[in-house]
Amino acid sequence: MKRVVVGLVLPTVFVYALQTSDRLYDCNAIFKERKSELLVELERIDEQKQALNALKIATEELLKKKEQRLNLQEEDLQKREQQIEQKKSNIEAMLKKNDQILKELKDTKMTKMAQTFAKMKPASAANILSDMPPQEAVDILNSLKPKTVGKILTKMDATKASKLTLLMSK
Repeated sequence: MKRVVVGLVLPTVFVYALQTSDRLYDCNAIFKERKSELLVELERIDEQKQALNALKIATEELLKKKEQRLNLQEEDLQKREQQIEQKKSNIEAMLKKNDQILKELKDTKMTKMAQTFAKMKPASAANILSDMPPQEAVDILNSLKPKTVGKILTKMDATKASKLTLLMSK
């Protein structure tokens, strides 16, 4: 009976061992295949990593160049701004000087006009000033002596003389 049991069990164990051996062989083949796939994937990841590093370096260099260009442009803008400020100051100084010269010219002109009107007869001066724009007439009257202004205003139309007097008081 032992022989029968051993005869029956032994072939079953042998068949089971063969099946297990086939499965082990299949697992080893699968592992080897998967290992080669993983190595290929690892190689691909390494290539991507190198490409990414190269891209990072190129980007950093490009950024540095742009920063340098920006710094140069900022310096140029600051120089231009300083030049503009200097020109603005020069222009303002020239404008002040021109205003002063213009004022002197107007004063000289008014003095000459005042002298002319002072030499005129009050009636003639009143007629001329009545026909002038009010502000110009006031400017001329302000440059004359009060006694002369009084004589001229008495020879003018009363309405015109009152308007000019009001403008002179402002």
